[in-house]
Amino acid sequence: MNTPKHVLVLGDDASAPYHPLSNIKDELAAILGDRYAIDMTDKYCALDPEIIHAYDLMISYTDCWTAPVTKKQAASLIQFVQCGGSLLIIHNGISLQSREECARLIGGKFTGHPDYQRLDFRKTDIEHPVTYGIEPFSLDEEPYQFEFYPEANVEVLLEYKLDDRRIPAAWTAARGQGRIVYLMPGHHKPSFLHPSCRTLIQNSAQWLTSTS
Repeated sequence: MNTPKHVLVLGDDASAPYHPLSNIKDELAAILGDRYAIDMTDKYCALDPEIIHAYDLMISYTDCWTAPVTKKQAASLIQFVQCGGSLLIIHNGISLQSREECARLIGGKFTGHPDYQRLDFRKTDIEHPVTYGIEPFSLDEEPYQFEFYPEANVEVLLEYKLDDRRIPAAWTAARGQGRIVYLMPGHHKPSFLHPSCRTLIQNSAQWLTSTS
């Protein structure tokens, strides 16, 4: 029997009026299933080196836009990825960008969003395990928009249409020995109930924790 991979999910509750971890934790656990040993917490001390390095994958659903992680915690997260750990950022989890070095690790920054609305998503031309089996789909979401660093070296795998523009909605990056995936969908529980979003999370977790 295979030993389950260990997953740390970090989010916020009391300080997250729009994206509390408690609203999506049951669905996220159901999506990941029993192939993973999952710990969910709103305690940022989980990023300390003596804790985070016990995990194979960290999932960020943080909402720390005005209360950044400490410099030590940011360094620990970067080291975790550089040394072979993996990071999956879902929707507001990109708030780790409040610490500049974390934003550079992710490859881009959230710059704002228009009103919550119906969005049409589709894959880019890049074939990748994260988007395997994903057909074009529509979803009510916050249209997060981003700005990439020139040196980001990311692969955009999913886009959504806004007016006449195609906006990145998922990307991957390699950092040292580790991997990163960002998924834009994830505003609230209905997003986690959508079959395509569930598949994206499942595919991401599987790819991020694979050894090949």
